[in-house]
Amino acid sequence: MDDKVIITCAVTGGMTVPAQSKAIPITVEQIVEEGVRAVEAGASVLHVHVREEDTGRPVADLELFDRVLRDLKANTEAVLQPTTGGGRGMTVQDRGAVLRFRPEMATFNAGSFNFGLFPVAARDLPFRDWERDYLEGTRDYIFKNTFADMTYMAGLMEESETRPEIEVYDVGHLYNLQQLVKEAILEPPFNIQFVLGVLGANAAEPDQLVHMLRTAQRLFGDAFTWSAAGVGYPAEFNMVALSLMLGGNVRVGLEDNLRVRRREPAQSNVDLVEKAVSLAAMFDREPATPQEARQRLCLKGADAVAF
Repeated sequence: MDDKVIITCAVTGGMTVPAQSKAIPITVEQIVEEGVRAVEAGASVLHVHVREEDTGRPVADLELFDRVLRDLKANTEAVLQPTTGGGRGMTVQDRGAVLRFRPEMATFNAGSFNFGLFPVAARDLPFRDWERDYLEGTRDYIFKNTFADMTYMAGLMEESETRPEIEVYDVGHLYNLQQLVKEAILEPPFNIQFVLGVLGANAAEPDQLVHMLRTAQRLFGDAFTWSAAGVGYPAEFNMVALSLMLGGNVRVGLEDNLRVRRREPAQSNVDLVEKAVSLAAMFDREPATPQEARQRLCLKGADAVAF
């Protein structure tokens, strides 16, 4: 087991809406500030979405991505990992356009699935109209990642020399990945991010993570690094603890979870990163630096990006 752990912080994103927490960063300035502070707390990878600055709606606005990526690069040495997952209503072309920035790493979603956020809409929260509509609309939302979509995204990543982080939400996605390898669309080694707890995909339960990890090992041997993310509380920190025990890396952040303890909302991403760092110390593991993360993840380096 490596004594270093790569901590990814999902700073903002499309899985939460601003009405759920005042801590969610919305503007470019807020996202950059949160990212820099998360790295100072121990994160070495920043997973990045952007939002409309006046409404908070998740978007694939390239001008916003450009500003966020440039400002983060200027203020931190972290690996910057823009999403190609985007949010509800975005086409695969919208989502893939961010690869024009030639990032070191970007997310690559390994299959389609139902993506239900609608239970949140039943809560007594001060929703804007778009937020309630966005959440309720996921009753009829399939997060579409067909084999054609995945082939298209893999081509963009090859052109931009961007290493994919394979987002695996259910065990069948690993068999999708196996098929892409058979067709030489993707090739190992790669980094797998197990994302558990989304309504419509696999549950954030210990036996499910172990099952997915063992399946990946049967299919790909040791030709991958891996991390795990749990959606919601306590799933996020349950997955952190189990990943640390099993020798994996971890992801936390306000995109996935808004609580640092059961009855204590997180005030920032820093709260979540600091808790992950504390848990790592209990297992005699310490946060990897950004440069250590680059080496472990086989990345091209920050000087080879286009921002």
